[in-house]
Amino acid sequence: MRDDITRHTKARLQRGKPARTQFLNEASLVGKLSHPHIVTLLDAVVSEEASYIALEYVPGGNLVPFTHPQKLLPVEHAIEIGFKCCGALDYAYRAGIIHRDIKPANILIAQGTEIKVADFGAAFLQQSDVTQIVDIGSPAYMSPEQIVAQKLGPKSDMFSLAVVLYLLLTGQRPFVAKTAAELVNKIRLEDPAPMRSLRKELPEELDRVIARALAKKPEERYPTWAEFALELAKLGRLSVYQQSIPDSEKFGHLREMPMLQSFSDPDIWELVHTGRWQRLPAHQAILREGEDGESLFLLTRGEVKVTKQGRLLNVLRTGECFGEMSYIKGSGTPRQATVESMTEVVVVEFARDAIEKSVNAACRLNIVLALLNTLVDRLAMADARISRIIN
Repeated sequence: MRDDITRHTKARLQRGKPARTQFLNEASLVGKLSHPHIVTLLDAVVSEEASYIALEYVPGGNLVPFTHPQKLLPVEHAIEIGFKCCGALDYAYRAGIIHRDIKPANILIAQGTEIKVADFGAAFLQQSDVTQIVDIGSPAYMSPEQIVAQKLGPKSDMFSLAVVLYLLLTGQRPFVAKTAAELVNKIRLEDPAPMRSLRKELPEELDRVIARALAKKPEERYPTWAEFALELAKLGRLSVYQQSIPDSEKFGHLREMPMLQSFSDPDIWELVHTGRWQRLPAHQAILREGEDGESLFLLTRGEVKVTKQGRLLNVLRTGECFGEMSYIKGSGTPRQATVESMTEVVVVEFARDAIEKSVNAACRLNIVLALLNTLVDRLAMADARISRIIN
């Protein structure tokens, strides 16, 4: 992996002390950030003879080609990318890191809408011993507070991401000028043109969401990354992408489930990509009594009924699971009941072997603990029902 050195890293090493400080910033992050939508820094060496950073290989290039008016992404794909960037930058902020140079060139594409935020050389590391550089970043994407060298928080990155989304959605930057001085004034003082004036098919609500993230004052933007991400996720569900299930919706469903509250965001993303997702109509059998199977199912939207030999055993609602006994016992265990949708539902199926191969050990342990808690609760409910019948 040591040959996997990015060109921008090599260039930074030749630009004197500021470049060296950026390099040290990025080198200090090796092993600190582990998130599915952040480029993994594999190794770093800093010495007088040679310095390098080895990065995870991301095959699809960056977002720059998709900023041209003739090559714009579908609206729902741009929204999906924005949602994933929110999660990555929120994770970085909670680790004490503000990126400070969010732009299309620093958002890499693995495949489809799977992205990786890259180039943390400009990052502000809270509680860092490394001297920070004030005038860093790309001017066209800087927040008003970054332009005037004020203290930066996560909402500076939020502004920069909104600039990127505006560009991805319209093919034009929100602030365009012939000189650096004019650009600075526009970023600080002028509101951009509504996106719908540049691309009529954009949803009106999308204009409102991006405009809020582009507010001049940080306190007028979204209070948290999670709230910005939630607004984008809502827009994604209203798009033409409705029948398939975008990753932003999958993440939101799992993040809301009570049994998964102790899981980290990276663990939730692992489950998003490991599961088989389905949106099903009412009155459709999902499991049948007597069938073989070892998959676990999570009900992320809607209601299902559980029956055995035609008799109703239970009604499960959003946030509950089923199939856990066969999942725990493994192959050769017949299903003990039939599960049928009562409303339109969204369910995610986790094959036991897929969990074993694709999910990290800590996450697998958390799944087992969550299932044990669920079984304890259901046994307690069964005991209560039997007690009422006896009495």
